[in-house]
Amino acid sequence: MAASQKRQKSGSTLLTVIIAFAANTLVAAAKSVAAALTGSASMTAEAAHSWADTGNQVFLFMAERRSQRPRDKDHPMGYGREAYVWSMFAAFGLFTAGAVVSIMHGIQELITPEPASDFLVAYVVLAMAFVLEGVSFVQAFRQTRKAARELERHTLEQVLISSDPTLRAVFAEDAAALVGLVVAFAGVFLHQVTGSPVPDAVGSIVVGILLAVVAVVLIDRNRRFLVGQGVTPDIERSMVRRVLDHPDIARLTYLHLEFVGPRKLYLVAAVDLVGDHPEHEVAVVLRRLERELEDHETVEEAVLTLATPDEAALTL
Repeated sequence: MAASQKRQKSGSTLLTVIIAFAANTLVAAAKSVAAALTGSASMTAEAAHSWADTGNQVFLFMAERRSQRPRDKDHPMGYGREAYVWSMFAAFGLFTAGAVVSIMHGIQELITPEPASDFLVAYVVLAMAFVLEGVSFVQAFRQTRKAARELERHTLEQVLISSDPTLRAVFAEDAAALVGLVVAFAGVFLHQVTGSPVPDAVGSIVVGILLAVVAVVLIDRNRRFLVGQGVTPDIERSMVRRVLDHPDIARLTYLHLEFVGPRKLYLVAAVDLVGDHPEHEVAVVLRRLERELEDHETVEEAVLTLATPDEAALTL
């Protein structure tokens, strides 16, 4: 049951990545053609942005696939944290190939402006890109909202604190892409109306700054999970309830929860068992309880020890 739920959630995230990859590939190609035909700085920035997003989807695909490998003797906690490594690569890619290129091109356009033309091509491509990016964003939004409802959180709160770096990256990149398209449209339109390349160049810089902010946030979130991110209070309460609801557990005095991958927790707890088991039975009971806790879809490994009488009990 738990394994089936894990595969289902992993499959949903993988589908989100594939949709984002297909949309970004089409959008990047169209923007590149439009940038070449129009000479627009904003279109060039958007093309760089979309190619960066396309490359990032490859990293996110790797993150999702490699993090799902089962644990072995060399990796007793599994490979879950690989998701944060590959997602970190994607965030750095967004910063360098997207943000830096866009800002540098905008500054270059301010220093040595070039004339732009064929504005209609830019508008058509921007409209097409908005539709494709919108499709990808809707998929990421739906999956994020579903996860948020399960944990009784707001959607944006789920984006920021979720243990799933792949879904967070797709959501953030698609949202940034939609905002960037609006900025690019404004830059191209003002260039056409005023005849000045300055608004177009400023649009390129603004897109670059937007991507830099998104990339820094994604890098920071991945860093936190790589070094050992603790759980939020709602998850801790849920796990305390699950432990205390077990008929063989009378008291819980200590609980340590740590993310070891997307939707994967390492659980350590000190418990007082119901009844007075003989010493030779205690280890058997604890091992059975550990396996039962690991049946939960989010528990990668559980380690239980006995509580001492003087320890204060944890309650909901």
